[in-house]
Amino acid sequence: MNHEPKIGFVSLGCPKALVDSEQILTRLRAEGYAIVPSYQDAELVVVNTCGFIDAAVAESLDAIGEALTENGKVIVTGCLGAKGHVVRDMHPRVLAVTGPHACEEVMTAVHLHLPKPHDPFVDLVPPQGIKLTPRHYAYLKIAEGCNHRCTFCIIPQLRGDLVSRPIGEVLQEAENLVRAGCRELLIVSQDTSAYGVDLRYRTGFWNGRPLKTHMTPLAAALGELGVWVRLHYVYPYPHVDEVVPLMAEGRVLPYLDVPLQHASPRILKAMKRPANADDTLARIRRWREICPDITLRSTFIVGFPGETEDDFQHLLEFLQTATLDRVGCFSYSAVDGAPANALVNPVPEAVKQERQARLMEMQAAISAERLQRKVGRTLQVLVDAHNEEGEAVARSSADAPDIDGVVYIEGGMVLPVGEFAEVRIVDADQHDLYAERCETVRSKRKNHRSNH
Repeated sequence: MNHEPKIGFVSLGCPKALVDSEQILTRLRAEGYAIVPSYQDAELVVVNTCGFIDAAVAESLDAIGEALTENGKVIVTGCLGAKGHVVRDMHPRVLAVTGPHACEEVMTAVHLHLPKPHDPFVDLVPPQGIKLTPRHYAYLKIAEGCNHRCTFCIIPQLRGDLVSRPIGEVLQEAENLVRAGCRELLIVSQDTSAYGVDLRYRTGFWNGRPLKTHMTPLAAALGELGVWVRLHYVYPYPHVDEVVPLMAEGRVLPYLDVPLQHASPRILKAMKRPANADDTLARIRRWREICPDITLRSTFIVGFPGETEDDFQHLLEFLQTATLDRVGCFSYSAVDGAPANALVNPVPEAVKQERQARLMEMQAAISAERLQRKVGRTLQVLVDAHNEEGEAVARSSADAPDIDGVVYIEGGMVLPVGEFAEVRIVDADQHDLYAERCETVRSKRKNHRSNH
């Protein structure tokens, strides 16, 4: 039997980086490499890095250092790799450094330092590829790069301008995932609502059927696959209104992840964000009119250079009016190479932290009130795990993995992981819901009737 070369893999960063890792792992397995879980068993280690903010850079550099110490043969890829000098200055012993979305360059480096096995006799890779997520959900990346030039961001420097994948290729990957047991597709890119703009929305084909390379036809086609479809990183462009009716019809999840970042017109201009707070509020009202159950998630930055107390109050007032369901908030962190570093009037760190705390305290009350409305309702959930308390840990249509809340189901150990279930919500807090199985509810009612 031929020796199977063994590779260790460390994947850091956002869902887009995770998809890059999955593509590299798929190639490695296709060529006969074994993927092993420890440094000691590996003959070489690949580290996929993140380089977006200082904390991510530090985490990536630490991971590279650990891999060098524990193994010694390390190839670096990902966003931090786009700043090659940073990696080599800190860790000159790495074998190779590539940027993000660089599967071919990674494979070339692997072949150089750990030659691939000769003539594998069987296909080692399933059609859906190698996934780092649980079997029942997967991230589906539809484009690479971004055309925006937000002053706090260096993604275009790291990943380039927007490049959309052919719509037929995206839908074929989605089909393969569903056939393999995937119950939820999480659609990701740097700017999902710009999908196809670089291709001038040209017509592609899926199973012989013509489809425009555009977010709306893509969402509609994905909605035919019979699984949850969740849209992330959606800018509030006017054509997003076309997707909301699909949510009202139950064809895609009533969920939009819209990274708004701020509400003050002055700060949005300094950020070079393509949004206007008043227009966004009008759009939110229209979305909720079309689909009352829609869940809206967003992220915001406080402490951006030049942000005054008035700017921050404008943001708080926006949030009070918008009553978003899910909100993430970050204090501004200077990113090496970002144009915002040159802006005047930096906000003191203590003020940033205080504003972040105030915003999240206010949003917690909004979230608690919106979640409380769900008490007494019956919801479909997707079971992710079982915990030590004997509960099932699940998610509703309002909950994306890792970033939103969960639904704890009493007596849920009988519910299989990776499958859907119907539950009745009995309680809520600021972040999560608490439920019981509908079978349990029906049993209680039956016993109550028999006792009378």
